[in-house]
Amino acid sequence: MRTFRKRAVAALSILVAATLAACSTPAAPAFVAAPSPSTASPTPTVDNGLPGMPPLLDPNDVYAADRPNALSAAVANDLNLVYVPNNGSSSVSIIDPKTYKVIRTVSVPFSPEHVVPSWDLRTLWVNSDRGNALTPIDPATGQFGKPMSINDPYNLYFTPDGKYAIVMAEAAHQIVFRDAHTMAIHKIVPVKCDGVNHADFSPDGRYFIATCEFSGDLVKVDTASETIIGTLHLPQPHSMPQDIKISPDGKTWYVADMQTSGIWMLNGDKFADPSFMPTGDGAHGLYVSRDSKVMYIANRGEGSVSVLDFATNKLIAKWQIPGGGSPDMGGLSADGKVLWLSGRYHGVVYAFDTTDGHLLAKIKVGSEPHGLAIWPQPGRYSLGHTGILR
Repeated sequence: MRTFRKRAVAALSILVAATLAACSTPAAPAFVAAPSPSTASPTPTVDNGLPGMPPLLDPNDVYAADRPNALSAAVANDLNLVYVPNNGSSSVSIIDPKTYKVIRTVSVPFSPEHVVPSWDLRTLWVNSDRGNALTPIDPATGQFGKPMSINDPYNLYFTPDGKYAIVMAEAAHQIVFRDAHTMAIHKIVPVKCDGVNHADFSPDGRYFIATCEFSGDLVKVDTASETIIGTLHLPQPHSMPQDIKISPDGKTWYVADMQTSGIWMLNGDKFADPSFMPTGDGAHGLYVSRDSKVMYIANRGEGSVSVLDFATNKLIAKWQIPGGGSPDMGGLSADGKVLWLSGRYHGVVYAFDTTDGHLLAKIKVGSEPHGLAIWPQPGRYSLGHTGILR
């Protein structure tokens, strides 16, 4: 989450930056290959799914392709590294997950927020929102390419058919659909809510729901028509929704609320009547285990991780960081045995053992580390953020 001071500074340049972005056509990005999400040919399991979307492997589990070490051929030879965007020091720290050591630090444009795998899994994008840039990384070599000029890329997603990138231009109050390979603007969708940033897609890919952290809203967007089809204001005062994830069966949407310190749950199709569950101060990031049985909830304000059991929809554990901390965004190792989270206000990265939650390592990185990505990850294609793979 950017601070209100940052939003005020960014807002002063919205009109100029948006005009420049709309009038320019960026060069083709380095390292982007033709999409090849999988060599498998599963039988379609979603009725009336978004045309061009690879079918789900299991109609009862949207995460069935994310089993431990189920790496696609596209990523099998990629380097096993953790990429940490340091928002406050405009750099990316690269960690060797075997040694828990920083092996390299690379400068990137101002204010990197997240490292996001492309739909075809062949590029990792560093999102620098206030630097107005996307910087490509070749995951096979770890080489950083030339930054592309993109207005306000706070977060980045991809349509399930792989056709478009979706830039969450938080300060500009826009959801921008761009060509997934050239990043040329396809359509700009203005949003009336404040702070649009995180999203997830329905099992059939027909819609996605995005969170608006500063106005306490959720927006529902039709993927094919690229239009907002619903807005829902969370019922508690001063709600600040952050990350959002759907349950394995696709029936329940979970929304982390940093201000009310818990998660909201709702039916995405009905898009109404959310219920609330306390988890811990500053609930922020949400991550589903490789076996689809539990969800890890990073409570940034109190230095803990809550564990939710999907079968019972109850909290079954809480992992406390010794001495406190600020766990934020991240992801799971390919085998699912380690949960990696940035420590936003402590300049560190945490590595948790997922068998019992004990801290394996606390690694010093740059200032204000945010949406780190561990790579490679299981799955056939990426929907964005720090690794929503299906």
